[in-house]
Amino acid sequence: MEFWFLLILSLCLCAALKQIVDLVSHKKSNQTKLSLPPGPTKVPIIGSFLWLNGSSFSQIEQILCNLRHKYGPILTLHIGSRPSIFITNHSLAHQALIENGAIFADRPPAIPSFRIINSNQHNINSARYGPLWRLLRRNLTSEILHPSRVKSFARARKWVLEMLTERFKDHVESGEPVRVMDHFQYAMFCLLVFMCLGEKLDEKVIREIEETQRTMLVNGGKFRVFAFFGNLGKVIFSKRWQQLLEMRRRQESVLIPLIRARRERKEKKQENPDEFVVSYVDTLFDLQIPDEGGRNFSEEEMVTICSEFLNAGTDTTSTALQWIMANLVKHPEIQEKLYSEIEGFVSSGEEKIREEYLQKIPYLKAIVLEGLRRHPPGHFVLPHAVTEDIVLDGHVIPKNAAVNFLVAEMGWDPKVWEDPMEFRPERFLSDKGEVFDITGSREIKMMPFGAGRRICPGLGLALHHLEYFVANLVRDFKWTAVDGDDVDLSEKLEFTVVMKNPLRAHITPRVK
Repeated sequence: MEFWFLLILSLCLCAALKQIVDLVSHKKSNQTKLSLPPGPTKVPIIGSFLWLNGSSFSQIEQILCNLRHKYGPILTLHIGSRPSIFITNHSLAHQALIENGAIFADRPPAIPSFRIINSNQHNINSARYGPLWRLLRRNLTSEILHPSRVKSFARARKWVLEMLTERFKDHVESGEPVRVMDHFQYAMFCLLVFMCLGEKLDEKVIREIEETQRTMLVNGGKFRVFAFFGNLGKVIFSKRWQQLLEMRRRQESVLIPLIRARRERKEKKQENPDEFVVSYVDTLFDLQIPDEGGRNFSEEEMVTICSEFLNAGTDTTSTALQWIMANLVKHPEIQEKLYSEIEGFVSSGEEKIREEYLQKIPYLKAIVLEGLRRHPPGHFVLPHAVTEDIVLDGHVIPKNAAVNFLVAEMGWDPKVWEDPMEFRPERFLSDKGEVFDITGSREIKMMPFGAGRRICPGLGLALHHLEYFVANLVRDFKWTAVDGDDVDLSEKLEFTVVMKNPLRAHITPRVK
């Protein structure tokens, strides 16, 4: 006990001294005499303990909402050795991410545990604003997310949809309600694995990949302690550190053989060129990192990049899909209005909705946008960092600060949205035929995909997948609430913000 008391006391003193030194040096360098945005008084180390526990971290959104009323639309919390700035309203978000986009486009340095997970920031989400980030983002957007490439995966989407509907038909025959999230996650994961690795893998292999990905996501919160103790944390929490390393080794052992097999397949594609569809991993083999001597990515780094692709396209989309379907069950009149509009565009006898029809169904788009506004899968974007000291709203944001944006609160702002907690797709239907700008380039009203230079590059693909699956699921089945079971829209934080009580619904085949 004496050892641990002395250790914790030493850590507190070290942290206090470091914060005093940081404060003095900042005051000396800050010629404008401006201060950080306001916030609660910081207490060295103790003030950070809130963030060491996953269940406490889930309360941060409510804490920030309370602090916003006291301190204003931009505030500071001291988490670890660097201040964290939280921006809570639309106009300041636009000033930061759009008007000063280049300055706010960086990422904070990764903590030790995240350097293991993201290969020392060698993926799109975590890469610092520079040549590596530009290379990876340009490769993804031009090689995989380009409309022509997205179209090439149409058969994969049809395959996954048929698999999903067959699973739902089993519930129809049994009469049992369907718990949709398990099916949505597996279906989306199959689609993203195909887009990433270019192969229709056996269910056993897909489940194995899914298990390694899910383990990393679910356990991510417990490694947050390494943000506060640095390398010393590896000693204090040695078992936890070893657990992280083992999880990473497991992930590599599953994905690296598949990456190697795909490399061999790519080299032999001349044998059956018509059967070869370019996948994401195919585009990584010949990429060269410009600021690291032009070297190629290692297999371990490819695991990180592929893992990012799978996570980004699976959990967020399946979560959003469940929220949308839950609201269509809760509001049957909206579901029937959508069904009627779909039938007006689809010829009788057609088994599936052609993808080109999706652009012609405005109510479908409105429902998807309203789902993302009311239930954004992530209530925060990934933390930004500024490339230089900058003044925003009369306060200085220092170069080393992490900058966060309250996504959900912006989409629920009663000053912008009438009755914001109501699910009302009609708010996105314009009499003038105007298309809602979800990128926020003109004005930020909601930002489920972020905004500015770090906006999610998969925005278009995610919208397309949501529209495709919602349209077909509503056309194929009538979705109704389980008797005596009102649809509960309570939330719970996991990797994304999911339904606390997952959706269960009865489904009835539609007569075509």
